[in-house]
Amino acid sequence: MKTMRKALSCFLILVIIVSSSVSFAEDKSAESQIDVERKVVPTYIGSMEGETEFPVYLLDHVEDLPWITAEDLRDLLILFYRDYGNDQNYDLKITTEQNGTVVTLERENSSIMEFDFEKDQVTFSDYDFFLHDSSESSQMDMLSGSGFSEDGEPELFSRVTIGSFERAGTVIILDLQDYSISLPFVNGTGYIPLQLISDFILSPEFSTCAYYNGKALFFADHDSFGEPGERTPLGEYYYSAQPCQRSTALAEYGYHELCLALDCLYGLKEIHDITSFDKLFWEIGYERDLEDPDAQTADDALADFINFYLDDLHSGFLDFSWMNSSKEDNSYSGPANSLYDRTYEEYTGIRKEYLGEQPEFYQEVGNTAYITFDEFTSDTWSAYYDVIDTGILPNDTIGLMIYAHQQIYREDSPVENVVFDLSCNEGGSVDAALFIIGWILGDTSLCIKNTFTGAMSNLIYRADVNLDRVFDWGDSLTEKNVFCLISPLSFSCGNLLPAVFKNFQKATII
Repeated sequence: MKTMRKALSCFLILVIIVSSSVSFAEDKSAESQIDVERKVVPTYIGSMEGETEFPVYLLDHVEDLPWITAEDLRDLLILFYRDYGNDQNYDLKITTEQNGTVVTLERENSSIMEFDFEKDQVTFSDYDFFLHDSSESSQMDMLSGSGFSEDGEPELFSRVTIGSFERAGTVIILDLQDYSISLPFVNGTGYIPLQLISDFILSPEFSTCAYYNGKALFFADHDSFGEPGERTPLGEYYYSAQPCQRSTALAEYGYHELCLALDCLYGLKEIHDITSFDKLFWEIGYERDLEDPDAQTADDALADFINFYLDDLHSGFLDFSWMNSSKEDNSYSGPANSLYDRTYEEYTGIRKEYLGEQPEFYQEVGNTAYITFDEFTSDTWSAYYDVIDTGILPNDTIGLMIYAHQQIYREDSPVENVVFDLSCNEGGSVDAALFIIGWILGDTSLCIKNTFTGAMSNLIYRADVNLDRVFDWGDSLTEKNVFCLISPLSFSCGNLLPAVFKNFQKATII
């Protein structure tokens, strides 16, 4: 499980390794002259296993820009939600109007995604509802599982309906012409940028992106490719394509798609005083480099921008383009990241001096229990109930919390005080954070707002800490004095947990 420093972000800023559109002439009538080539390519989802095929379309002989049709998009989303996401209730129907220039994809929950190929617009009636898993109780549910086992038994978390509420966001219209992006309509068929689907559906919902290297199509997260020098078989195959210059169309589209995605999905625009990323790139002199056909120039500019101008610890330059022949390391840090790294060395160094290389997770000193962990990690929900047969809990944050609960409430336990040491905690799994909050509060209330749509949800969860599949006060850390130790190093979920403690006045923050 990756730390929250890298894993949880309103938008993962990715290298535009592949872009999926091209800005043609604004005269829509000229689109009838566009040459379209349908190409069925090998397709991999997450690994080299289970190779399948998927059609892409190349327009006007531009070889590095894949497009898809609405019908293919429907098939792709059904594959992801039903097979990859195990959402068996997911359904998507397609309708066309105005001689095929308007195509609507409608979910089983009545939310829609509409493509207007005449106006170059994409409309979401309810973006959050269109993306969400049908098993989730809320449009912005933070938990990763349904709350029920394969046998229908309650499992680990319960979603509480009384007190939970949600407020729908506004209708979202992506006016692509504002970003010099066209939705071509050729001989009765409309074509959609694959990168648009990657940025607005696959990445937010599945933490998965679409990549195309001219030989195959890949749906994967960054870990699926491995790191430079330690590539997975999938990464080796992806980077086996011969480096080359980007087409002019790809370079231009990549820039405009980057602006569109960041304008919509980067959650810290207001804090960074950004009204338009296109305007920002022009002001800081990066626009030309980001549009350069040379992939190394574009990669370097994107890495510099993320590392030095955003520098928010959650955003990062993950990897270079397969077109980049230099394959240089762009993992250097900006000021905030460098300060965080120095702080990490300082605080872990002090702790090591007094407590050793790695402090025990659970220690009792007199009547005080100390719980120390540096990362929020979790397993599949069913794994925790295996302890009933094996006597062994998963070695992760949730498993360790279950163990701590057992120790604190064992017969003749002296524990009166519980200290959570998050002083060197970099964040991680939201499931693990919500489990701890549920243990301490009984009811976990979490309020979420989507800065893109304005939608809000107030969600209440309960955790099954004693593994009896019943959600009651036997799962709570009651009648104990709770303390939370934090530092400038505590980050992401390492901030979320003490923030909730403070909000509910449940723990003393130190």
